[in-house]
Amino acid sequence: MGEISGKIKTYRKTPAYENRIWSFLHKPTLHILLITAVGLLAYSNTFDVPFQFDDSEFIVENPIIKDLTYFVEPSKAKALIEYEGFKLRYIGYLTFALNYYLHNLEVTGYHIFNLAVHIINALFVYWLVLLTLRLPLFRTTYSEVGILQAAPFGLHPNSIALFSALLFVSHPVQTQAVTYIWQRVASLATMFYLLSLMMYIKGRLIAQNTEYRTQILERDLKLSSLFCYLLSFVSAVLAMKTKGIAFTLPLIIALYEFMFFEGRLKRRILYLIPVLSTMLIIPLTLLGTDKPVGELISDVSEVTRVQTTMSRLDYLFTQFRVIVTYIRLLFLPINQNLDYDYPIYHSFFDPNVILSFLFIAIILGIGVYLLYRSRSASHHLRLIAFGIFWFFITLSVESGIIPIVDVIFEHRVYLPSIGFILVCVTGVAMLVERVNTKAVVRVIVAGVITGVIMLGGMTYGRNRVWQNEITLWEDVVKKSPEKSRPHNNLGKAYAEHNRLDEAITEYKAAIMFKPDFADAHHNLGVAYINQNRLDEAISEFKSTLQFNPYYADAHYHLGLAYRMQNRWDKAISEFKSALQIRPDLAVAGKELNFAYKAKKMMN
Repeated sequence: MGEISGKIKTYRKTPAYENRIWSFLHKPTLHILLITAVGLLAYSNTFDVPFQFDDSEFIVENPIIKDLTYFVEPSKAKALIEYEGFKLRYIGYLTFALNYYLHNLEVTGYHIFNLAVHIINALFVYWLVLLTLRLPLFRTTYSEVGILQAAPFGLHPNSIALFSALLFVSHPVQTQAVTYIWQRVASLATMFYLLSLMMYIKGRLIAQNTEYRTQILERDLKLSSLFCYLLSFVSAVLAMKTKGIAFTLPLIIALYEFMFFEGRLKRRILYLIPVLSTMLIIPLTLLGTDKPVGELISDVSEVTRVQTTMSRLDYLFTQFRVIVTYIRLLFLPINQNLDYDYPIYHSFFDPNVILSFLFIAIILGIGVYLLYRSRSASHHLRLIAFGIFWFFITLSVESGIIPIVDVIFEHRVYLPSIGFILVCVTGVAMLVERVNTKAVVRVIVAGVITGVIMLGGMTYGRNRVWQNEITLWEDVVKKSPEKSRPHNNLGKAYAEHNRLDEAITEYKAAIMFKPDFADAHHNLGVAYINQNRLDEAISEFKSTLQFNPYYADAHYHLGLAYRMQNRWDKAISEFKSALQIRPDLAVAGKELNFAYKAKKMMN
């Protein structure tokens, strides 16, 4: 027995045994299970997170998602189809409508869908990296012989893909695109984006790979390739109809084509024409194709800004700083915030702006240099360059010259983060290849695994902030103490829990930082009504209407305050005004009828 035991121990030290263990750890099935498990653990405390922030407007109070006929026959919803970009985000709204159809407003189903999309995206990142590393360009680096010789001292392509996917699925900067239900549109657009790119790559591989030609009939080969191109095109269309960030997809596919494939220029352009044509979808959707050319041109300025009059240059200067913040969050995800109080920069020569611009320019310059060096050095440099270009190209829609009222949101880095991860993991792979010693490689791999565990823990911790409206907005107020919106939203959260004194304090803080904040004046007035402080309530409603005369709820609540003081004529006037603005405001109609009857009885 002792002799047999000794033989077993000796066998376990042999390269063949180590290679067998290494081979098992490279199994895609095991990787898929691991990626899924990390995603589920990191977001296991989100299934009961309530609707937050814009979820109320876009989901809870949104009439579109409550009737599937709007999607089958949009003509039935002529008054609603422009609702917050319904035509541009048609697929996103459709998924919310299906959620509502299946389980009404029970949040668990919405969160299951969001998390499923996030895990699928992580698996797509895994597949994308794996497809790339198996391109003919990398074949000499990762030949079967090379892999066996490298293991366990080098990194297998499957390991590089695995670490990329694990970083993506576990990184806490993704929480806003996953836990925040409405921002499903960002993760869903990313899913179609990745699928379109991968299907294009697969189609190109089938079309040019000689290995396929020796195994498959030429006709079947062409059909398989055509199917991949068709699926790539359809996925691109779906991405375009989910969120505007998909506008960059054809550019990314073209970049990938010219960085990683070879062939005659005319043939390559023919491959690209179908997907490049999808770039017309978003502009035509925004402008409307039923308008004359002159009107379309005049609409361009309006549709290329979102709820702000900020100049394009001011927005661009500010985005130089915002992009640096995004990079910092990817490297060091601390002090995350749903609603940043971010300064607007008005001059390129502001030190913060020009230093940020130089930092970004240096990174882009490194990308160009690595692309040039990759022709005569390691092809990994080309993948790092692609990751750099991916980050900036995919970020360009929301961090360019199209002004958006909120200059920074963490969900905007969801898609660009893939480029960042490609850079980091490929850089680590090159380091492993260079040192090529078992001890150092094990330290590096252990460091990556530790990093994934830490990121997953930070994601779990960040999700605890989202557990209810009070914890979320208390966190935001702590980090953006001089911004009015967080105070107003925290006030609403307190009011919903009948903590009126605290709510009033927050509303007053919101008004202090933004005196013309109509919503805060209105909410303060409602809180005063609930405390029977009618004169103060009337004053706040009048202030609301001074800043926004078309605020139907303010007219209604002002009428209610007058009715509580038996000032029937004024109450009737305000209820009428509310109904003129919003004929569907049923409570105003009921109060109007009551006021008429009460006035008649008084006379």
